[in-house]
Amino acid sequence: MRANRLAFAERAMLRAPAHDLGEVLADILHTEYGASGTEVFLADYRMLALQPLRAEAPAPMAIAGTPAGLAFGGQEPVRRTEDTHEVLYLPMTVRGDRFGVLRVSFASQPAEADAEELVDLAHAAAQAFQVAEAATDRFRQARRAERLTLAAEIQWQLLPGRGLARPEFTLAGQLEPAYAVRGDNYDWTADADSVIVAVTNGMGESVDAALLTSLATNALRNARRAGLSLPDQAALADQAIWSQHGGHQHVSTLLLRLDIPDGRVTAIDAGSPRIWRLRAGEVSPVHLEPQLPLGMFDSTVYVEQEFSVRPGDRLFLLSDGIYESIFEGRRYADSLERMLKTTANLPPGEAIRALLHDLRAFCQDQYLDDDAVGVCLDWVGRP
Repeated sequence: MRANRLAFAERAMLRAPAHDLGEVLADILHTEYGASGTEVFLADYRMLALQPLRAEAPAPMAIAGTPAGLAFGGQEPVRRTEDTHEVLYLPMTVRGDRFGVLRVSFASQPAEADAEELVDLAHAAAQAFQVAEAATDRFRQARRAERLTLAAEIQWQLLPGRGLARPEFTLAGQLEPAYAVRGDNYDWTADADSVIVAVTNGMGESVDAALLTSLATNALRNARRAGLSLPDQAALADQAIWSQHGGHQHVSTLLLRLDIPDGRVTAIDAGSPRIWRLRAGEVSPVHLEPQLPLGMFDSTVYVEQEFSVRPGDRLFLLSDGIYESIFEGRRYADSLERMLKTTANLPPGEAIRALLHDLRAFCQDQYLDDDAVGVCLDWVGRP
């Protein structure tokens, strides 16, 4: 047995050919830890199932009601005895971005020290898989429960991830319909003193909407990375869209900056996405002065507004595809605040998953008439 198996495993995974990473991981678990079987399951785009990496592996597993789903949702290892084997289900997560679940089988009960080390190995594997995605399509193909539309392919490539966690805050986001989303998207970034979130909704349908949102997202990133203020980020993106489309196309946008030292929030409401706050078990909308969508008119001036969050607050940033959804004459908005309240004890990733599951159930699992984007931000604050 090696003195430092975990370090050896990390080096081996980082040196492995990207497409062979799953097989290299399985070999490490067998030779170094005595595992009798290894499977990697990746979260599908709708966050409903865990898809096997290997084509010849067992069938996909539902996230709801399975040991693998319990590990994925709770972000804790789960132990089970299955067919005389001891099985560990280990979450694969990188900085709060949930990649999937590692299933490791043993002929007998593994040592407690080994089981604890495997938790760290699963997270190291998730980081290796995340890096390897830049060099192979294998993982993106494996996680698809159905084919993505071209517009959805564009939108998913824009995303920063589906989760981000730090001691001060936790973020999670999701798109629907996951395999056919058109113009809705979100973006975020964080540094030592702030986190910035954008929710965008490009007008139009299919690829036209996706390309418009791509232009807006990259214009906002360009301005943000140049160190511009929130109003100037909006103004630069507004001009980029206006220059390209002359006011015929625009992008509804919500921009938010949270200052980590003091919990002060500055925001710009430039269209339809809105904010709800969950505080001490009660849900209320955060009212902002509406401003023009990006690209609607030439040289629009944007003004930021302020509010604050307290430790323990939760913010939901939701597109109109959620709060304006109507099915058979019923309005989802009538039950939205009740639904948001029920998520209080769920982590952000599960809160967003539960919200969009409830929206799909409201629409009787039919494809949504409009895109829906949800972002959940939990604020803990600095000690």
